Amino acid sequence: MARQQGWFALILALTIAAASVLTSFPLQLGLDLRGGSQLTLEVQPAGAITAIKPEQLDAVKLVLERRVNGLGVAESTLQTVGDDQLLLQLPGVTDPSRAARVLGSTALLEFRAQKPGTEEEMRSLLQLRAQLRSVLAAKAESSETDDASIDSEELAKVQEALGLDGSASSEKEQLEQLLERTNAEIVDRFEPAALTGKDLVTAGRQQRQNSTGWEVTLGFNAEGGDRFAKLTQSIAGTDRLLGIVLDGRPISEASVGPEFKAAGIAGGAATIAGNFTAEEARDLEVQLRGGSLPLPVEILEVRTIGPTLGAENVRRSLIAALSGLVLVGVFMVVTYRLAGLVAVMALGLYALFNLAAYALIPVTLTLPGIAGFILSIGMAVDANVLIFERIKDELRRGNTLIRSIDNGFKEAVSSILDGHITTLISCGALFFLGTGLVKGFAATLGIGVVLSLFTALTCTRTLLRFLMSYQGLRKPTNFLPAGQLPTSAA
Repeated sequence: MARQQGWFALILALTIAAASVLTSFPLQLGLDLRGGSQLTLEVQPAGAITAIKPEQLDAVKLVLERRVNGLGVAESTLQTVGDDQLLLQLPGVTDPSRAARVLGSTALLEFRAQKPGTEEEMRSLLQLRAQLRSVLAAKAESSETDDASIDSEELAKVQEALGLDGSASSEKEQLEQLLERTNAEIVDRFEPAALTGKDLVTAGRQQRQNSTGWEVTLGFNAEGGDRFAKLTQSIAGTDRLLGIVLDGRPISEASVGPEFKAAGIAGGAATIAGNFTAEEARDLEVQLRGGSLPLPVEILEVRTIGPTLGAENVRRSLIAALSGLVLVGVFMVVTYRLAGLVAVMALGLYALFNLAAYALIPVTLTLPGIAGFILSIGMAVDANVLIFERIKDELRRGNTLIRSIDNGFKEAVSSILDGHITTLISCGALFFLGTGLVKGFAATLGIGVVLSLFTALTCTRTLLRFLMSYQGLRKPTNFLPAGQLPTSAA
């Protein structure tokens, strides 16, 4: 009796704990239930690499996973498709363009010293770039094109000097082409990279003092710190600039004061003060932390699944799950009477424990995952059916009700274990050999199979023995029709 009370107290405590978990940790919904973005990316050959091999695809995937984690999308999935493609799902992300921008760029960071003798050219180019940026920013903010313009003759002269033909259809496009060419000319005024992002250890961001702009902070390893010190020492106290280039684009240029001429900037730390916005600084930090892509990536397709479609999927899934539970409950009660009612109560506990486990692990629920959950309910019912049929067999043999219940559980254990173990083996194969949604199905089914063992062999038995403590319920006819009982038992 004391043992029975202990099991009952444990089940009650687990029920309260599971309810608390579900109120504290909401379930994680996948792309098909929550809505979000899906990107198809293709890894492209570059340099001496003419064909994408599995190890190169895995290297690109590892970098992209770090970048996705930096974006803060915890329920994302990234899986390989074919020989050279990756499929990325970002639940809850409604702005796929930003994700595409962050994930698709190579993020090759380079530190370069300005070439000697290019000081005058560099000053002119930087002045022109500042003017172009100012005009383009004013055009973006103003609806009146005359409020933000540049002299046409001056524009033509600059275009001719930089080798542009001025064939763009609008002045804005001409200015954007000119800005791109100006940036390319600025990069050409720098020497080859003396330090790259491969020596980068950490990247962060902070708001600039007394300014609304943001800056990105960098930390190098020991070798990178030495290179950075030598690089800054070589241009300290001169008019030459230190250029910071990302994917071939200049993002910052800085002068190094004469106080660093003796030993350069030591300590292995640097700051990129590009007057970034908070989002731009965050994106650059994510790219640098994730590392540079070993091969270029092209985004082939960007799809957005709206939350409306996700809500409809959730609604239909809930209807299917609840309908299945109700039909199973009716079948169990009609077929097994009081034992069927106990099975319905145990199935309710099973569903509660399952959802709490999904929230704790956490498991990202998708439509295949819900299918795995519903299938596991069938496994739990199957275990109860085996037990109750054994009990009915014992009653037909003339055993007492309590003995029949005990023998029914003992006789059914081996069959239940065999069925659950074979299903778990299948789940393991699907999880470790499958990808994406198949893994979600295997995970939910596997968790459900383990929990169904507990509810069938522990919860069902404890609830049944608890009800048998009431004399009015301790009747064989509550389990088997009178016509199937031996005369003495009936």
